[in-house]
Amino acid sequence: MHDPYLESKLQIKRLSKAGVTSVGHPSPVIPRRRMRLSLVAALLVQLSVIAFTQGQATQSSFEVASVRPSQQEVGPDYNNQITYSPDRFTGRNVTLRRLVAEAWQCQLDQVFGPPWFDHNEYDIAARVPEGASKEQIFLMLRSLLSERFHLKEHSDTRQMRVYELMIGQGGPRIHPIASANAVPGGSGVHFRGDMRQFANLLAVQFSIPAADSPNVPARAGGSPIPVLDKTGLQGIYEFSVDLRPELGTDAFTAWNRALEDQLGLRIESRKANVAVVVVDDVAKLPIAD
Repeated sequence: MHDPYLESKLQIKRLSKAGVTSVGHPSPVIPRRRMRLSLVAALLVQLSVIAFTQGQATQSSFEVASVRPSQQEVGPDYNNQITYSPDRFTGRNVTLRRLVAEAWQCQLDQVFGPPWFDHNEYDIAARVPEGASKEQIFLMLRSLLSERFHLKEHSDTRQMRVYELMIGQGGPRIHPIASANAVPGGSGVHFRGDMRQFANLLAVQFSIPAADSPNVPARAGGSPIPVLDKTGLQGIYEFSVDLRPELGTDAFTAWNRALEDQLGLRIESRKANVAVVVVDDVAKLPIAD
């Protein structure tokens, strides 16, 4: 970078070596002042970068968090209850597999870990820093798992059977909501969220087998097949889906009809390389609060 003051100093040094004791040159007062201002500006920039970096570091952890094994395990029909609020992240009877899926924003079938990973249940209550975004909370959850459970993991890709959620031939029949408080009418399964969250819901719904009795509701069972959002639809959606399952008809068949008829979406089954999270090491008991 060209610095007038340094150039002037170098010129004086050269002339001195040549035997010239006096030479007319611009007063160095102004360049010195400019140099001081430049140094001050650079210092302010560096301080702002440090402050920003520190702000990012503080945002990567919850302000305070309680992590404990659940006093009573409730099993797959009722566990994995996660709630968000502006200042709280809460998990009731959540498995580590579910927590990893939440932290890395993937589906349960995309998380690989030890056999007990999907059975041991924990209760988590964490205070979220003011103004933290959902993406920041996911990073905070990763830090929590690393600190309290000594979680070590790596990312990988594996070929597996997947369902792809796509737009139907006639185009989508749903539209992003214009108001944050919009609540449409209608009966059936109610949904509010983005298409990735809808794909997560479908992954669980598709694992519900056909009901054997009209008086006994069928429950999700087995490991759900990942549903990947390939719609390209952006924004938040809110709608209700009127499912009319029949005896001997599984949830996948019922949803397939409803997706095409009511939402203008469709499902395709294929094998694909899917991003997964592989847990290399993790502790059963979290570090005490």
